[in-house]
Amino acid sequence: MAETLDVALVQLNTPADHASAWAQVEPLVREAAAGGAKLVLTPEGTNILEQRRDRRLAVIQDQDADPVVNGLRALAAELGIWLLIGSAIVKTGDPADPRAANRSILVGPDGTVKATYDKLHVFDVDLPTGERHRESESIRPGAQATVAETPWGGLGLSICYDVRFPHLYRALARAGASMIAVPAAFTRPTGEAHWEVMLRARAIETGAFVLAPAQGGEHEDGRKTWGRSVVISPWGEVLARAEGDAPGVLRATLDFSLVDKARRAIPQLTHDREFVGP
Repeated sequence: MAETLDVALVQLNTPADHASAWAQVEPLVREAAAGGAKLVLTPEGTNILEQRRDRRLAVIQDQDADPVVNGLRALAAELGIWLLIGSAIVKTGDPADPRAANRSILVGPDGTVKATYDKLHVFDVDLPTGERHRESESIRPGAQATVAETPWGGLGLSICYDVRFPHLYRALARAGASMIAVPAAFTRPTGEAHWEVMLRARAIETGAFVLAPAQGGEHEDGRKTWGRSVVISPWGEVLARAEGDAPGVLRATLDFSLVDKARRAIPQLTHDREFVGP
């Protein structure tokens, strides 16, 4: 197993249709691979970012038919890279439930799907700014946590709002994750207040690298996202950070000896105790 890994996070401002989404993401993934990245990660909603339910339902596809997913699979094979589609909004194939899945898709260098994960925690909130979000109206939450095997060790999968649920990340680390992905489309108010501090906390709690590619800027459906994609070390240090919202590529080199070092220094993953609840 390799001791280091060159990664790249692709920051996007994904449009509301597949063709425009592909036109934005494809050259950035190529740029990431050309810079030497062996693992490339894109944000939540890579294939389409559209929160208006009627418009979303009119355009979403099954995973196997989605043009952005298929394009990225072919691109991973062409470039010989591992590629995490941070999430694609796709049909579930459940005739009894028309809601979509918000699904991370890990693609290997042969273009095959190695693992998937459906977002567990959906974003149903009323923000102090007056923003109201009801993701559960159009997204069916998942039920299974996932640690995907890669040549560099376990990659724990999560999406956006999941970051507020620390027990998920502890479970991923204890199941073998040395890296944890948090692709996101964070709102600006919550991003400015909470984005980086929560990601650093998840890294510290798990002793794992946190890789968080983000959407940024104002989108066609009216939402505004925070950007500031970031890579964080197992000790909670920021290794790389996008300074704004613009689409682009963020690079970092992961040294996996830091995972062992952090977990030996503070072996918190082995110190759980049973307790009686309040």
